[in-house]
Amino acid sequence: MAQNNKLWAGRTDGASDRLADDFNTSLPFDCRMFRQDIRGSMAHATMLAAQGIITESDADQIIDGLSSILADLENGSLDFSEGGEDIHMFIEAELTARIGDAGKRLHTARSRNDQVALDIRLYLRDETMTLIGQVRELLSVLTEQAKAHAETIMPGYTHLQRAQPITFGHHLMAYAMMLIRDIERMLDALTRMNYSPLGSCALAGTPYPIDREAVARSLGFDGITLNSLDGVSDRDFVLELNAAFATCMMHLSRLSEELILWASWEFRFVELDDAYSTGSSIMPQKKNPDMAELIRGKTGRVYGNLMALYTTLKGLPLAYNKDMQEDKEAIFDSIDTLKQCLGIAAPMIRTMRVRADNMRAAAAGGFINATDCADYLVTLGVPFREAYKVTGSLVAYCIREKKTLETLTLEEYKAADARFDEGIYDAVNLENCVKRRTSAGGTGKASVEAQIAYVEQFLSEIGA
Repeated sequence: MAQNNKLWAGRTDGASDRLADDFNTSLPFDCRMFRQDIRGSMAHATMLAAQGIITESDADQIIDGLSSILADLENGSLDFSEGGEDIHMFIEAELTARIGDAGKRLHTARSRNDQVALDIRLYLRDETMTLIGQVRELLSVLTEQAKAHAETIMPGYTHLQRAQPITFGHHLMAYAMMLIRDIERMLDALTRMNYSPLGSCALAGTPYPIDREAVARSLGFDGITLNSLDGVSDRDFVLELNAAFATCMMHLSRLSEELILWASWEFRFVELDDAYSTGSSIMPQKKNPDMAELIRGKTGRVYGNLMALYTTLKGLPLAYNKDMQEDKEAIFDSIDTLKQCLGIAAPMIRTMRVRADNMRAAAAGGFINATDCADYLVTLGVPFREAYKVTGSLVAYCIREKKTLETLTLEEYKAADARFDEGIYDAVNLENCVKRRTSAGGTGKASVEAQIAYVEQFLSEIGA
């Protein structure tokens, strides 16, 4: 049996089975919140002294002791091998061992319930801002590539069938817009999360004359949670952030899927740098897009974490329940996974070689200027449905004769419809097809440049 050394010993003797201790402890994973736990404790001690609940001397000893613990944890001279039930009790026990009775006064007017609710908010706020910085980096990389390829023609697809000509820059800007929304979702979730629960105590508040607003301000919160039950039991923000992370992973997965296709011999639109590819153990010709495949595969982890969180929370009565300890490993894994994937995606896209020649050849061979051919007949007074049918017959003819709309003779055009004239060649020229897409958001160069400018303005406004 374990020794009677639990900080919560009293109602029970504080002893529990070793297997139960191991099952109950969260220190192996919540130890990553040590900075946030110490930051919150320093703010709490400062407030207790300001309110006359503890002495200034005790507060100074507590803050000095916490500072020394933080330094020792960061330089590695103190680690978590001594164990403990969670990060909160580990730090409190270490503090008391260092400064004596003053350390025992830190937990006045506070419970582990509001303490962990505070720590997870502080941790997620810090980590989400780091993730936003990584998304910004990927946005910058996409913008660089889009600038370089604002006029690089490629096939645009629907149903994975060649549809209409677009530019590679336009295609990349579609992902840039997705990532902007990802950042906005994360920031939006942070706005709702940014309220301090400290002072809710176990569930009912405290009779001590605490100043919750002062603590909230000192920790950078926009205010305090207005109901103590909700303050300790709310994990909506964990769900919201995991959902935002899952959506971002979905976007990375879609982009990775396209990179995987484009890097194949069937497409050969891009070649991934050797640093982001692997070979085969048996087939010497292979160059596999393993990093893109792993991003695609790891997306399922973040989806799974979101469903695990929903399932954990769905049946919990108010207020705190030990089940809520399960929120951390899920959201921590989602953060770690997204960080890792963003860290690979940006340099992988920056260093890839774009095969503009193959993109242009694919665009020329897929009849993706057929709509433009029909639209040209419309300018000559032909109803669109009739023009559509004429163009369809021309495509069928080209397939039989192994020709393209660009290589047909005028006589062949006139055989399909006598109203065709020399202007058809300008109409079906791929470069012209792209240039004519001048509508806002379209694939024309001016439109793509406007999209790039929008992304750059967004990046400048949200800061570093």
